[in-house]
Amino acid sequence: MINVVDEAVMRAAIADLVRGDGGRLLSSLVANLRDFPLAEDSLQDALESALVHWTRSGLPTRPAAWLMRTARRKALDRLRRAANFRSKSSQITLAEEIIRADQDIGEEEAISDDRLRLIFTCCHPALDSLTSVALTLRSVAGLTTEEIAQAFLVSNEAMAQRLVRARHKIAQANIPFEVPRPEAMAERLDAVLTVIYLIFTEGHSANDGQLFRTDLCEEAIRLVMILADLLPDQPEIEGLTALMLLHSARAGTRLTATGEMVSLEDQDRSRWDSHRIAAGLELVQRALARKSAGQYQLQAAIAALHAESPSFSETDWAQIALLYAGLFAIRPNPVFELNRIVAVSYSQSARVALAALDGLALPLSGYQPYYAVRADLLVRLGDREAAGRAYGRAIELSSSAAERRFLKRKADAALRDGE
Repeated sequence: MINVVDEAVMRAAIADLVRGDGGRLLSSLVANLRDFPLAEDSLQDALESALVHWTRSGLPTRPAAWLMRTARRKALDRLRRAANFRSKSSQITLAEEIIRADQDIGEEEAISDDRLRLIFTCCHPALDSLTSVALTLRSVAGLTTEEIAQAFLVSNEAMAQRLVRARHKIAQANIPFEVPRPEAMAERLDAVLTVIYLIFTEGHSANDGQLFRTDLCEEAIRLVMILADLLPDQPEIEGLTALMLLHSARAGTRLTATGEMVSLEDQDRSRWDSHRIAAGLELVQRALARKSAGQYQLQAAIAALHAESPSFSETDWAQIALLYAGLFAIRPNPVFELNRIVAVSYSQSARVALAALDGLALPLSGYQPYYAVRADLLVRLGDREAAGRAYGRAIELSSSAAERRFLKRKADAALRDGE
């Protein structure tokens, strides 16, 4: 009989393995089987087998290799059971050849790394952009359906249905598993960059009970660097790479030793990663010199101004406000306008910023940072009672316990200072 406690521990171990190696395993299976739905179903079958076998006998020496071998055999079983067995004969022959080849090569060598091809498959023009992002986060980054649903503010059932439809679309449209030629890549590049950045932002402010997930941030940086090698001299790829490097350079100072949030104003800038900052600054300058500014280049330029400033008070807030205005002009987004207003509050005044903030009350009515910004402006203007209400709403909307504690400390400090 399987011990329930052991099974729970093993489920957690398998979940961690999927986080780390799920995208690599799936992409390798798709490359082998040339069938996205079959690869995904076979990997799920292998994970279910792993739960049974590993709970009884413990983790194998190379868990990822065990899963790959098992998934390939599960795929062969599925093909042999298929109602249209005859039409699957070529796939069956292919699967048998791959399984035989496994005997002659090292276990880890049997797992190729085709994640970039998987991203381009997920970002095919036949799929809408939201589906592309969701499918890539599920397939490449290993997020659960529940986490993706939370990120998109939809129900788990709605997201699950969207992912199922995407798999069927890939199969029905015969979407190739490949990185397109450079001349055909432009139509998918924007979606691919969006996906990679969303993987990074999910790690930068994770919604799964952790405040940050460094593994997702590093995976996004790795993917965009592969893309940069594939498509050199592309300013938006350079801009996105710079943006993520500059943000990740501050990662070590965003939390205290006890896991509490530290605001940008209070971070120890001497502990920022100088090597990543230098690399990011070089990329920003190179990208902007091409004189084809896009959203990632402008965001990277903003991050560069923060990285170069010796202190919070000495930051060039006026320039940051102008850059956010430029961002909003090419990609209208109320979050960009909110960030511009924050910069205005430091380059001009909190009163001017608060007046501008009122115009975002409707589009950002359910957005936690809107209320945090409003509370901060009200504190600076001396209206602590209204600030307390805004902090309360921000706390209600926060999905992170550490963030809620951070906002509660700020709210308590505002009330104390007003006594």
